Amino acid sequence: MIHKYSLNGFNIVLDICSGAVHVMDELGYELVDYTSADMPEKCPDEAYNALNKFSKEEIDETYSELYELVKEGLLHTPDDYDQFKGKMAPAPIKAMCLHIAHDCNLRCDYCFAAKGDFGHGRKLMSYEVGKKAIDFLLDNSGSRTNLEVDFFGGEPLMNFDVVKQLVAYARSREKEYNKNFRFTVTTNGLLLDDDIMDFINKEMSNVVLSIDGRKEINDALRVSPNGKGCYDIIVPKFKEMVKRRNGEQYYVRGTFTRKNPDFYEDVMHLYDLGFDQISIEPVVSDPQISYSLTEEDAERVGQEYEKLAKKIIEMKKAGESINFFHFMLDLDQGPCAIKRLRGCSCGNEYVSVTPEGDIYPCHQFVGIDGFKMGNIDDGKIDNELKAEFSKANIFNKEHCRDCWARFYCSGGCNANSQQYAGGIFNKHEVSCLLEQKRLECAIMIKAALAEDEE
Repeated sequence: MIHKYSLNGFNIVLDICSGAVHVMDELGYELVDYTSADMPEKCPDEAYNALNKFSKEEIDETYSELYELVKEGLLHTPDDYDQFKGKMAPAPIKAMCLHIAHDCNLRCDYCFAAKGDFGHGRKLMSYEVGKKAIDFLLDNSGSRTNLEVDFFGGEPLMNFDVVKQLVAYARSREKEYNKNFRFTVTTNGLLLDDDIMDFINKEMSNVVLSIDGRKEINDALRVSPNGKGCYDIIVPKFKEMVKRRNGEQYYVRGTFTRKNPDFYEDVMHLYDLGFDQISIEPVVSDPQISYSLTEEDAERVGQEYEKLAKKIIEMKKAGESINFFHFMLDLDQGPCAIKRLRGCSCGNEYVSVTPEGDIYPCHQFVGIDGFKMGNIDDGKIDNELKAEFSKANIFNKEHCRDCWARFYCSGGCNANSQQYAGGIFNKHEVSCLLEQKRLECAIMIKAALAEDEE
C-alpha cells in the first residue's frame, strides 16, 4: 500500500508498511500508479498510452527505477504486521497521571475537566492517597524499569506541597524496586514562584506550560473566576521558567478553537516571545458548542498546518530553531512495532488516579460512567476493562485497517473516540482528518530539509 500527495512543490510517495518516503519528479509520481507488489519487469502498454507526454525512453528508465524499489522492499512492501497480533495483550502499567488537584484557579471555557473539578466537586489529593498511588504503580509495573508520573489537574500547583512529598516518597522507593521515576507537571503558571521553579527544574523531566498564544486569544477563553484573562501574569513567569530550564525539556501548550483557526499566528507569537518548544492542540468537544472544531473546519485548519510547515522550513534553513510538537516525526527509526500498532496505552499501560483514589483509563475518562477501573485502597484493577483497552489497536479498529496513516497515528485517542464517536473502537472523523494533514506536513518538512542538505 502506498500514499501519494503533492505539497509545497514536492511529489511525495509514502510506502506505508516499510515507512520509506520517496520524493519523485512528475513522471515518477504519475507512473507509480502503474506499479504494484507483483509488477512485471516490462512497463505495461497502458502506462505508455496514458503518459504519452513523456518519451518511451524516459518512461522505461523511470519504470525500471520503480521496479528496483519494489524488489528492494521500499515500494509496495507487504504488510507483515500480523505477526504482532498476539502481542496486543494486557501489559504492566508504566505510567500514571496523578490528579493532584481537582480544582483550578482558572475557568477556561473549553476545559474538558469541567473547569477544574471534573464535575464532581473541588478537592485536593492527600499525601496518603498519592502515596498509595505510587505504591500501586510500583506493584503493577512488572519488569518495567522506567516509570512516568504526570502531576495533573485542575491546577497541580494548588497542591504543590503534596507534589513535593510524593516526589520524595517515589525517589525513596526507586532502589528497593529497581525503578527510575520520570516526573512531569502541567501548569497554567499562575502560582509559579522562585521556589516552585527551582523544584520543578530539579525534579521534573518535563514541564508543560499552558498558554493559548496571542493575548486576545488567550484571554478570551483562559480566564480567572472573575472573568479576567491571565496572559499578562503568566507570560513573564513562563519566560523565567524556560530560562531556568537551561535547555531542559519543556513545552508551551496551547489550544485552538473555531474562534482562532488562524493558529499559525499564535504559534509564531509564542516563538516571538522566546519559546521554541511549542504545541498547539485542536479543541475536541461537543460539536454543538460554538467554539468546537468540526469536520467542516478540517480544510481551513489543514491550510493553517501547511502554512506553518512552510514557515518552519524557511526558519530552519535560516538557522532558526522551532520545534512544533505535531510535526515531530522520526522517519529513520520511529517507534517500535507494538507502539505503531497501539499508540495510545490508556487503560492498559497508563492510568489516571483521582483525589479519591479512583482509577480511570486516562485523565479524559475521569468521571465517565462505566470507566472506573478500581481504587488504589484495595490495590485492584478491573482486568476485564484493562483487557478491553489492550485490544484498542489498529487490528481492531475497522477504520484503521485501510488508512495510510495507521502506523503513525496508531489508532488515535481512545477518549475522543468514546466521547464523540460512541466507543473506543470507533472513528472520530475530525481527529483523523487533522492527524493525516499533520503527518503529510511533517513528512514534507523532512523532504524539504533533506533536499537542502544534498
